[in-house]
Parts: sequence; structure tokens; C-alpha cells
Amino acid sequence: MSQVAMKHPGSKGRFGGPVVKAKDSKGTLIRIWNYMRKEKAPLILAILFVLLTTILGLVGPYLIGIIIDEYVIPKDISGTVRMGAILAVVYLALSFFTWIQSYIMIRVSLVTIKQLRQELFDQLQSLSLRFFDRRTTGDLMSRVTNDIDQLNNALSQSVIQIFSSVLTVVGVLIAMLYLNWMMALVTICVIPIMFYTTKKIIKYSSSNFIKRQRDLGELNGVVEESISGLEIIQLFGQEERVFDRFSKVNERLRTSSANAEIVSGFIGPVNNFINNLGMGLIIASGALLTLHGLATVGVIAAFVTYSRQFFRPINQMSSLLNTFQSAIAGAERAFEIMDEVPDLQDKRDAISIDVLIGDVEFSNVSFGYKEGIPILRNISLQARAGQTIAIVGPTGSGKTTLLNLLTRFYEVDSGEVKIDGHNIKDYRISDLRRNIGIVLQDTFLFSGSIMENIRYGKLEATDEEVIRAAKAASAHRFIKHLPNQYDTIITSGGNNLSQGQKQLLAIARAILADSRLLILDEATSSIDTKTEIEIQSGLRNLMEGRTSFVIAHRLKTIEHADLILVIRDGELTEKGTHEELMAQKGFYYESYRNQFEMG
Repeated sequence: MSQVAMKHPGSKGRFGGPVVKAKDSKGTLIRIWNYMRKEKAPLILAILFVLLTTILGLVGPYLIGIIIDEYVIPKDISGTVRMGAILAVVYLALSFFTWIQSYIMIRVSLVTIKQLRQELFDQLQSLSLRFFDRRTTGDLMSRVTNDIDQLNNALSQSVIQIFSSVLTVVGVLIAMLYLNWMMALVTICVIPIMFYTTKKIIKYSSSNFIKRQRDLGELNGVVEESISGLEIIQLFGQEERVFDRFSKVNERLRTSSANAEIVSGFIGPVNNFINNLGMGLIIASGALLTLHGLATVGVIAAFVTYSRQFFRPINQMSSLLNTFQSAIAGAERAFEIMDEVPDLQDKRDAISIDVLIGDVEFSNVSFGYKEGIPILRNISLQARAGQTIAIVGPTGSGKTTLLNLLTRFYEVDSGEVKIDGHNIKDYRISDLRRNIGIVLQDTFLFSGSIMENIRYGKLEATDEEVIRAAKAASAHRFIKHLPNQYDTIITSGGNNLSQGQKQLLAIARAILADSRLLILDEATSSIDTKTEIEIQSGLRNLMEGRTSFVIAHRLKTIEHADLILVIRDGELTEKGTHEELMAQKGFYYESYRNQFEMG
């Protein structure tokens, strides 16, 4: 298709998405693992390095105990130097292999996140406009960016650390039991206190992390809407209202973020206190045992080092669980989109087409954007290949909606739409839309050059074909006066061009697409009268031999249409040629006379 989807008034992102709640943390973790395990070889390698670093981490404190008891206390200087060198090598190797495992996990995380983000983006492309009508653009952007980034941070920093922490705790516990089981029991007694306090803190902080993600999505929606509508905001002097709205949402985000961070922030200080308490108990018990000949100074030194290694992973796991609360909330928001079942899907035996003939038929079509609120009622019409069908009526009567159904942006509630004798549901959606060219009143241009934007209608087109289409659309005249002509860069949305210039580029894009079905929705509404007269010949050339549907408020431009349809309040009230409708002296006749007299 040569243009983006036509929108009804409710599709501009003004409706907020649902409040996100953590529903199935276990299921979400399983789904994340299913993505990660596709990188089996790097994961296995990372696990091997974790085992190696865990062993090296256990060897260090054991060597410290031996050095103190067998070399320092006996004052064996050469042995102390030799063993000190061995200890240094152990810790250097530990640092190196720790960096290697981190490098591998960052790579695995980035590959996983890339695939997840790609699937999420692909899913968004497959969903119908009805889905986007219910959600703000900012909220969807937050799910693709912020929520996925939260998960990326958790995977790259936390997954391997959890595995390493578990191995370290088990290994250190075995080592301490081997060195002195009585001192080991003193160390273990501290663990229940640590787990109890951590569990309580996480319980209170998890709901705040979920609320923070929701508030962040809402804030993104406000920012996106404010930037895209900046001209209207300034035009109507509504800056204060926008400031106030942003301030309120920003304050809610600050509050939820503060609550989440402050409550979760208790984990560090509380665990530090417990760590120091455990350290004091270990030193005190070790001193008593040493006095009774049940321990040595080297064993106490080893235990002090082991206790740090023992409590640090437990503290890390507490912190990692805290991080995962935010990551899981973000992942669930992403998976919520991925689990959406597209309400527009190809049939298994969908018809693949290269070129349409252009016969169109609406049979008793009714439709409403919301259930129970019909926009169109029992619309029936026929258009033969090559005919020009004009659609007129008051604003909001359903003209654009009718063409949204033809392009299958929405499914009809009842009745059917046929093209070339087949229900449009029988065609592959991509093939159907590729054969329909659209020029909208609200033109959308992509970031890139003018040449690239026109070529969007036909990606394989040559430069000469693009220039020929621009000339046919009367766009070449203004393009050649631009600093870089066809290589002039357009900012996102075409903000550095006038509305009329953007519309000329859209017409050129449709001409280049060379589709058999053509939709012109107020295609010249933003063009001055002189330019409109000049472009009429180009539009006539574009429409020649094609089935064209034209929505127009300036009735003078559709006098030569083969069939004119009048839609009022969602119903087809009049149809015929210009002469026939003028003879009926109905709505069309009155509208034409009013415009003629005003002209």
C-alpha cells in the first residue's frame, strides 16, 4: 500500500491501556528461559566458567588459613612469599574468568533481547487498528523499549549471578563444615533472619515496581502526545494545561518509583547489619574455640573470609530478586502484547493474487467501532472496474470508515465486502493491501529523503520512475527548488514541509505504486486552488483505468464521477451521477448549491 492506515477519530492514542498486574511470575520466567536456552553453547560455556570461578573462590580463603597457620605464625618468610604468589595467581585467575563469564552472559542476553524485541515488533505490525484504538502510543513504546530494557538488565547482570551465588553458598558451606562444624553452625543460624527480612521487604516492594512500570508507560504517552500535538497546544494556548497534566503524571511516577526504591532499599542496610552480626558471632565463637584448642587463628581467618563469601551471594540473591520484580513486570507487559490474537488473519487456504481487476461490491454491510454503537448500517453498492466512485456526506457520517472496511483494516460486523467476486476475507491480507493505493488527508512521511519517501510506493522503482511520478503529481515543481532536491532529508512526519507539499508527495507515491484500486481521502484538501487545478490532470491520469474511491468535500471536483454516494448518519441515502442527484434535489443538491453560491 502506498499510504498508512486511515484512522477514525478514536484511533489517535487517547485511550489508556489496561493497568498491568503481575499475574504469573513463574510462567513468565519459563517463557524467558525458553528464549535463553536457544543459546545453549554459550550458556554451557558460561556455566563451566561459573564452576571454575566458584572453585577458585573457595581455594583462596583455604590458602589464607594455611598461610597463617603454617607459614606466618612459624615465621617462614620464603614459604609465605611462595604461597602468597600462588594466592595472587588464584585471585588473578578468578578475576579473569569472572570477566569472561560476564562477557558471555551479556552476549546471550543481547541475543535473547534482540529476538524478543523483534517478535514483539512483528506482533505489533500484525495487529489491527482496533487493537491500537484501545492503547496509547506512548504505552506501547514503553513496552517495546523500557520494559524490554528492564529485562535485558536482569538477564545480563542477574541470571549467571544467581547460579554462581547458589554454587558459592553450597561450596562455602561445605568448606566451613570441613574446617570447623561448630563455627559453621553459628554462621548458618544467621540465614533464617536474613531470609525472613528479605521476604518481607520484597513483598511490600513488588506492587510498587508494577505501579512504577504502569506510571512510566502513562508518562511516555503524555510526552508522545504533547510532542506530536505541539502546534495545536501552542495555537490554543493550552501550555499550562499540558504542564499541569504532565506534572501530575510525573508526580505519580516519582511517588511510585520512590516507594519501590525506598522499600527495596532497606534490603542492603538490613543485610549489612545481619552480615556484621554474623561476623561478630563467628569471631567470638572462633576465639572461644581457639582458647579451648578447638580452632586455630588460620581457621578463624579463613572463616572470616568464607563468611563474607557466604553472606555476599545471599545478599546478592536478595537484590537480584528485587531486580527481577521489575523485570518480570516489564516482561509480562511485553508478553501481554505478544499473546494478543490478531482479529485479522489469513485463512489457511487464502487466495494469493498479483493483480486485481477492480470490481467492488458491498452487500448489506454494517459496522461499529464499539459494540452496540453502529457507524454504518446496511450499506450496499457496486463499483465496476475502472469506475470512479465519489463518496460525500457530513463529517462523521462514516465515509472514511467505509473505505477502512474495503482495505480490511477492520472486519465488518455483518454483510460482506467483495472484490472481483471474492469476499476480501478470502484474499491474503498483504496481497489485498498491496493492490490498493491510498492518499489520505493526514499524510504521513517517514524520516529519510524525498526520493525514499516517494519510492515507498514501489521499492524497486528507479530514480527516473520516481521523478516521473513526482512530475505527474505536480510535486517536481517544489522539489527542484529545495536545497538538495530529491535528496532533501525529511524529518519524522515531514514537519519541515508544508501540508500541501506533503500531500503532493503522497499523491506521487500513489502514482508510483500503480495499484488497480485507488482511494483518495480528501487528497487535495491541503492544496491551494491553483495547484489543485494543475494536479487534476495528474489525478485523472492516475485514476484512468482504475477503480477509484474519492472522498471529497469540494463537490466541484467530483462532477465527472461515474457514481456518487451520499452517506448520512451511517446510511446510504442517495446515489447516482451528478446530474441524477441534482435532479433529486436532496442533500447533494443543497450541498452543491451552497458551495457554488459561496464560490
